[in-house]
Amino acid sequence: MSQSFKILPSQLEDIPALVKLVNSAYRGESSKKGWTTEADLLDGSRTDAADLIAVLQSTTDRILKYCDTSNRIVACVHLQEQKQKIYLGMLTVSPELQAGGIGKLLLAAAEQYAKDRHAESIMMTVISVRKELIEWYERRGYKRTGETKPFPHDPRFGIPKQELVFIVLEKKL
Repeated sequence: MSQSFKILPSQLEDIPALVKLVNSAYRGESSKKGWTTEADLLDGSRTDAADLIAVLQSTTDRILKYCDTSNRIVACVHLQEQKQKIYLGMLTVSPELQAGGIGKLLLAAAEQYAKDRHAESIMMTVISVRKELIEWYERRGYKRTGETKPFPHDPRFGIPKQELVFIVLEKKL
């Protein structure tokens, strides 16, 4: 991993690159190059341009992007302000670059973003069967709250290949 990187807020012109990145990391054959794939759990896309436009036009949402030395977006994370909490979602690293520390750097930037907004905690939902991912977050101080949420039956989020449920993780800041 290069020492020269940038973590910046995403802009509308980043949407095509973000859609390609997120879908390549979570779905389809390309996602199987990394360890965060959902390809065996869900069919369909993880996100689309319309969803990301809505996020970037919201006053409560932000997508941070991680750019490499050639200014290519290779990672991102979605953050949403919810009262005294920040919801973290869509933490994405290009499958070819996973396990190299970029996810940790982006997570640290997300936590700093939350602290700068005086949030009390960061929360997220993770598909319960994604044990390696849950353990990755737990090693970084996130705790299971005991709360679960149903996986949405909405093709915009993917088409489940099995019954799925989210668990809620939270880290106090």
